[in-house]
Amino acid sequence: MSGSSTVEQRLEQVEKQLADLKSHVKNFRPAPNWIDAITGTFKDDPEFDEILRLGKEIRDADKPSEE
Repeated sequence: MSGSSTVEQRLEQVEKQLADLKSHVKNFRPAPNWIDAITGTFKDDPEFDEILRLGKEIRDADKPSEE
């Protein structure tokens, strides 16, 4: 069977790839959470408060009326 890999060769290749992945993961640092990055950026901003008020007004208008 010329051209086909033996189980040992395939296992050796997988082990090399696993070692490579482990070396990459060891240095991996997760990206910062984008929510944490923007939390508080609109504190005490009157324009943002108006946006929130208008959004609530729209949501409330879409609610069925209680009869």
